Amino acid sequence: MIGVLFTGGTISMRIDPATGAAVPALGATEILAQVPQLGSVAEFETEDFSRMPGPHVTPEQMWRLARRAAAWLERPDIDGLVITHGTDTIEETAFLLDLVLTSDKPVVLVGAMRTVSDPSWDGPANLLGAARVAASPAARGLGVLVVMDDLILPAREVRKVHTESSNAFASPEFGPLGVIDAGTVIFRRSPPTRHAWQDTRADQGLRVERLETRVGLLQVYTGMAADVVNAHLAGDTQGLAIIAFGRGNIPPAVVPPLAGAIARGVMVTVSSRCLSGRVSARYGYDGGGLGLARAGALLVGELSGAKARLLQMVALGGTTTRVAAAELVQALTR
Repeated sequence: MIGVLFTGGTISMRIDPATGAAVPALGATEILAQVPQLGSVAEFETEDFSRMPGPHVTPEQMWRLARRAAAWLERPDIDGLVITHGTDTIEETAFLLDLVLTSDKPVVLVGAMRTVSDPSWDGPANLLGAARVAASPAARGLGVLVVMDDLILPAREVRKVHTESSNAFASPEFGPLGVIDAGTVIFRRSPPTRHAWQDTRADQGLRVERLETRVGLLQVYTGMAADVVNAHLAGDTQGLAIIAFGRGNIPPAVVPPLAGAIARGVMVTVSSRCLSGRVSARYGYDGGGLGLARAGALLVGELSGAKARLLQMVALGGTTTRVAAAELVQALTR
């Protein structure tokens, strides 16, 4: 039995004749009815979790979805789980689920780039592919996956790389884990190491009891001033994910406020705005990655800034000390 959680997104939308714009419309029953081939894959049980567009998803809603997914996965009659999701934020939800779910059963997120009203609606084909992966014994233990356009992509690496193309998702640095070829699920590599958990409290299918949502995200730009960083650090901010230039470098004016925040106990991670490549403590000039690392910032490899923010939420919420949280972030981004 495969569970299917419907959360919304373009896969469930149609064009409103009055406005000409895409709006949420279909639920689980209507979408499944468009894919009769599912009957040859497995038996399915569905749940309408929500009908949210991707931009409406918040970390709190991701957490609620994680708890619901964990409940499904604890059922002995469920062999895998498919979750439909808006493509704008699917990579973030997939990553958070990958961090917190304890089950080794396949969990596959899927969406669509075209609405039900479009002649080239890709929802049925994507849903069929996701179901095939969720039903595949080879997908067990690989963590949370995203299936789009017959590509099988790991939650940690998947990125949306096109605004409109049906082939909009990729793993830019390492490529897909596998493909679905004429209905056959084929894996050619394994995903990155999923977990390095210490000092965490797993319960009810989840590795952590809560998220620390007071974590911000800030992309640097040329000529950036310190007051921009200070504004993001106002209030009770517990963490800040920085999207830096290139190898992990930032304008010199924003180094002092970041160093001061780190000294006060705020977690700061550094990612790159580049689509491929890792950040590194290579450059020693003012604002270079070496100085940031020496100040206590955590350089998080090829992880995107959006995912680094979520990793901070999980690490800060799931450990008992800042040292343990930092060690967890470093272990998961080597």
